[in-house]
Amino acid sequence: MVTFASQQMPTGQQPASPPVNGAGSDCLHVRDLTAGYGGPPIISGISLGIGKGKVAVVAGPNGAGKSTLVKSICGHLRCVSGRVTVSGQDITNQPAERIARGGVGYVPQNDDVFPTMTVVENLEIGGYLLRKRERAERIGEILEMFPALAKMRTRLVSRLSGGERKMVAIGRVLMLRPPVLILDEPTAGLSVALTNELFERYIPTLTAAEVGVLLVEQKATEALRIADWGYILVSGRVHVSESATTILNRPDLGEVFLGGSTSVTNHDTD
Repeated sequence: MVTFASQQMPTGQQPASPPVNGAGSDCLHVRDLTAGYGGPPIISGISLGIGKGKVAVVAGPNGAGKSTLVKSICGHLRCVSGRVTVSGQDITNQPAERIARGGVGYVPQNDDVFPTMTVVENLEIGGYLLRKRERAERIGEILEMFPALAKMRTRLVSRLSGGERKMVAIGRVLMLRPPVLILDEPTAGLSVALTNELFERYIPTLTAAEVGVLLVEQKATEALRIADWGYILVSGRVHVSESATTILNRPDLGEVFLGGSTSVTNHDTD
């Protein structure tokens, strides 16, 4: 397993962001995105994309700008420049609530469920914009998608395991049928068994429903094994953009993850 430690790119090795490719971009299209917190930009010129039923992994060392990227896409941080579109609609710098309504489902690393409520009540909150009948129908669809939740629909979320809570969090966000789902460090705090279950069962369930998944993950090799495309961020820029299989087969894999490889790849497979 490859995980990341903080590391900066050597001076003079700040590559331009590669074009969107590989995983498609008909669900989510990010072009030349730059954002920060008032000082120098944390991310610069980021471009990436996700197609229907595809999984794209964003990985990189601590401080690479992964969280800033997610916040910029989801409306929690204002973009300095660049453009974000979902299903062809420009959502750049729109309020987070409007972006959620517009098709971006976001499951944060923490505080992603309401523990004092039941499983069904959490799902109902996720479908607050739906009419009562439509909400009930959608809950049925979510429980069919995640059968384990159906058996615990009346159970308080506080009594669920970490993996079960993550299922509830994902199900709640899916209530509004977003074409794009962003999972921020979904395996944090999960056991090896639950991590494998998330990657091998739950995410394939999402892609089978044609949801485009952007997976921000520290457990890079495990995530890339179930992904279509990988973006490796270093010092706020896309350092590598390649198919997941190509990244996993690179002889300089360790260096790539730490930003030590001087080559920036942007093969376009579309």
